[in-house]
Amino acid sequence: MPQTNIFIAGHKGMVGSAIVRQLQKDPSNNILVAGRSELDLTCQQAVNEYFVKHDIDQVYLAAAKVGGIHANNEYPAEFIYENLMIEANIIHAAHQNDVQQLLFLGSSCIYPKMAPQPMKEDALLTGTLECTNEPYAIAKITGIKLCESYNRQYGRDYRSVMPTNLYGENDNFHPENSHVIPGLLRRFHQAKINDDPVVSAWGTGKPMREFLYVDEMAKASIFVMNLDREIYQRETQPMLSHINVGTGVDCTIKELVETVAKVVGYKGTIEWDTSKPDGTPRKLMDVSRLERLGWKAKITLEEGLNQTYQWFLAHQDDYRK
Repeated sequence: MPQTNIFIAGHKGMVGSAIVRQLQKDPSNNILVAGRSELDLTCQQAVNEYFVKHDIDQVYLAAAKVGGIHANNEYPAEFIYENLMIEANIIHAAHQNDVQQLLFLGSSCIYPKMAPQPMKEDALLTGTLECTNEPYAIAKITGIKLCESYNRQYGRDYRSVMPTNLYGENDNFHPENSHVIPGLLRRFHQAKINDDPVVSAWGTGKPMREFLYVDEMAKASIFVMNLDREIYQRETQPMLSHINVGTGVDCTIKELVETVAKVVGYKGTIEWDTSKPDGTPRKLMDVSRLERLGWKAKITLEEGLNQTYQWFLAHQDDYRK
């Protein structure tokens, strides 16, 4: 059986590791990975030498410098520089070494802060970005435009997917810089262990957010990568542009918090600190383009939270700091 040589950049991250898990189910896939000690993705020469050395058929570009609001505010130069270098080096090396298929993974933060809801792909570059993560968002927009430009000038088949908020195995459960779901899972788990009578949550609980289990993101990425080019082009003209990936369903933060408490088994009281900010009222992706192409998320929020919590329990010693 002929093998497909697939390079996953960022294979240790939450999304990259989920893509590896899915691809490993097919014995015809030969997975190529390189850790930071082996390959500096910000070094153009090193990246090109890696591509020259390996006969690569497909690239999943899941590598990125990521962080929360605090990190984005404190280190904007690092966020824009490192992400731009990673994207430019990998996409250009893929082209130079005649790799025809590449999938770039972006972020929903590419859309304007006040984009109409749900956010459609054509909302890109129609308004002002959220200021707290603008450098990161600019880098991700550049990744999309790099793919479009190589498609336009060289006839490449470089595609981009924009995920909604992700969670799941290999997420960051650090108490200070985690995202909302891993942070809540850890807090409610600790409250259960300590038998705390009350857990405080920020805001009113009214803002609405969309969440996608990371294994679903991996499946969607592989689906988009392997779509027939003509079928993909019909949905993403004129330049094989990007596709949103999400559930198309959101929930209030209150519903999320209550579901996390249920999954963890916390029996105490949840109090809402309305002196704290709510943030953006709603962030929901329009996933009609992806659904027309034939893919739809299947794992519900409660199912995904259960699986994530079980993974956390199995790995919680890693987070005792």
